[in-house]
Amino acid sequence: MTLTRRHILASALAAAAPLPALAAKAREIGWEDLIPPGVPYSEIIGEGDMDVENDTWAPIYDANATKLNKALDGAFIRLPGYMIPLEVGAKGVTDFILVPYVGACIHVPPPPANQLVFVRTQKPWPGDQLWDAVWVEGRMQTQLQSTELAQTGYALAASKMELYEW
Repeated sequence: MTLTRRHILASALAAAAPLPALAAKAREIGWEDLIPPGVPYSEIIGEGDMDVENDTWAPIYDANATKLNKALDGAFIRLPGYMIPLEVGAKGVTDFILVPYVGACIHVPPPPANQLVFVRTQKPWPGDQLWDAVWVEGRMQTQLQSTELAQTGYALAASKMELYEW
């Protein structure tokens, strides 16, 4: 195949163009952004179930608990929070629930599903930093799912994590 001037110019332009995925900056969001616009924060409307063995309580929430912000489906976001580990290995935590405040899902009732994010990361988070606030960055999906601790409304494939600096 003979390279023409057009082939060389097209190749040079393609090589010089930035890749959209690498150039994308995560959109910083807050916990209020997980609730759809116009929907109030969910309220506990029933006693729920107490799991005495695991010392957890699953209250019954109103219908607003599972209303998700569909605008976040597929969005590349950055969200601060605290982790509740689900999968801990020798190198650290790979699966966890990101929660808006310390102790959520452990000693107090879990927040509603639209305030909980199931996170999976390829790079484990060190096990000695579990109580620190973190920034989690990655691709968000609206996805109701149940874990052993609570129902979550979102799933996030974490591409980057770092300590939250006050």
